[in-house]
Parts: sequence; C-alpha cells; structure tokens
Amino acid sequence: MRVGYLGPAGTFSEQAMRESPQLTGLTDPQIIPLATVHDVVSAVQDGVVDRAIAPIENSVEGGVNEVIDALVHDAPDVSVIGEYVLEVNPCLIAREGTALSEVTTVISHPQSLAQCASFLRRELPGAKLQPSNSTAAAAAEVLSSEQPLAALASPAAAAQGGAAVLADSVADHDLLATRFIWLSRQPAEAPTSQQGGKSSILFSGSGDGAPGWLLDCLSEFASRSVNLTRIESRPARLELGQYIFLIDIDGRVDEPGPAAEALAGLAAHCQRVRVLGSYPI
Repeated sequence: MRVGYLGPAGTFSEQAMRESPQLTGLTDPQIIPLATVHDVVSAVQDGVVDRAIAPIENSVEGGVNEVIDALVHDAPDVSVIGEYVLEVNPCLIAREGTALSEVTTVISHPQSLAQCASFLRRELPGAKLQPSNSTAAAAAEVLSSEQPLAALASPAAAAQGGAAVLADSVADHDLLATRFIWLSRQPAEAPTSQQGGKSSILFSGSGDGAPGWLLDCLSEFASRSVNLTRIESRPARLELGQYIFLIDIDGRVDEPGPAAEALAGLAAHCQRVRVLGSYPI
C-alpha cells in the first residue's frame, strides 16, 4: 500500500498520518512524501499512491483552499474515506547560535504564518515573512542557510534537524487543531457496526443567484434533522458570482436514512451534486 503525505519528514501532515488508525492498521505501508498539498491530491487521482492524507481545515484559518480546489476541480475520481484531527503546536526554530533578535526572515507554510501572526508582530515586527510549501521544508531551508533565518515548524522537525528552539508554543490561540482527510480512489468501506459516520458533499446550480436558493438546498437537511458540521463556498471558475458549495453532514449517504433522503432532495435543486465521501467519524 502506497501512502502519500505532505513532506518532507517532520511536517504536521506526517505526524497526523503516523498517529491515524488509517495508517496503523496497514501492514508494511510504503510512505511517499510529496512536495505540495495539491501534489498530495493529484497523486491519488493519478494512481501514484493508493491513499494519502491532506489537511482540509484549521481551527483558526478555516479551509485549506489549495486542497479544496484540487478536490473540486482536479480530482474527480478521489473520495474522502476518513478523517483525523491533530492538535498542532508550532514553535520558532533556527540554527544553533541564532538569537531571536537576529532573525531577519521567518519561513513557514502560509497557514502557520497566519496562525502565529500576533506572535510574529509582537516579537519580530521587522522580520520578513516568507511562505513555504510545508513547515518541514521551511525548517530544512533555515538549517541550510548561513543567514539568520527562522522557521515555524513542529517540534519533530526541530528535533530531526538539530535546530534550536527559539520560542515554544507560539500559536496565537491555546487550542489549535487541524482536521486532515484521508483520500483514495476507492470509497470508504461500509460500516461494520452502528458507528457514527459523516459525509462530505459538493453542489452547485444555476439557481444560486436567485433569492432563497441556498436556503432551499439546506432545508433538505434541516427538515430531516440532518446536522451540518461545516459549510464553505469556492468559486465555480465559470464566471464571476458563481460558486460551488461544500458541506459536511452527520450521517452516511451511502446507506438508507435521513442523510440519503436529504441528498436525493438536494439533487432536485442543483445542476451538480457530488458525494466526496461517506466515512467513519
């Protein structure tokens, strides 16, 4: 089994992957690091890997748009088969001997830069902020440079590279969590018990410019007491003002019940409905 994640080693994606039951239940998986989160989704679509884990939303910054857009527009055959929520704890790291006052540039994934924005404004107001493909890639760049750079990265990345930790737990919020999704070209297995499940769905339609259209769509779920746990919109890439809506709901739409009935009702309002996946909570 080939399993992809956002590399290199030391990213929060790797930590989530290795902690998740989706990996621990496999025998001798082949772990494949990938350069960007778009590459992670594409690797599943193209058959480069059998499964992959990707960050989909963060408790502070919300949705990871690069992953969402890749799923919506570039990966029609990819399904969500599971999820894992990881509490993240970014720290500021640098080469040994670098003082906090010497740091001129801070490098990290854009999500981490945003999650630690208040700390950076307060402690390093003059530092340049430089985005990177991943926190681990940022750490590697810092450790290979002769310049006084720092990175926002995981404690694992710091330990792995032998970096000095200039400041620990630098996120702007005490509880910082990222939700990861597991991806495959095969749908999730049917539940073997009465375990809870959820479904991820996208929908769009020409009626999205009419008053009440979105309310009519969502009423299909509310009228059946199906709870929405997340809703987000992304540009449909057709013309200005047209959007695709993505929702997560409690309940599996691949088995009889209110969730499946709501999905059927939703189809009557939309030109496009796609189930991204039904999977265990």
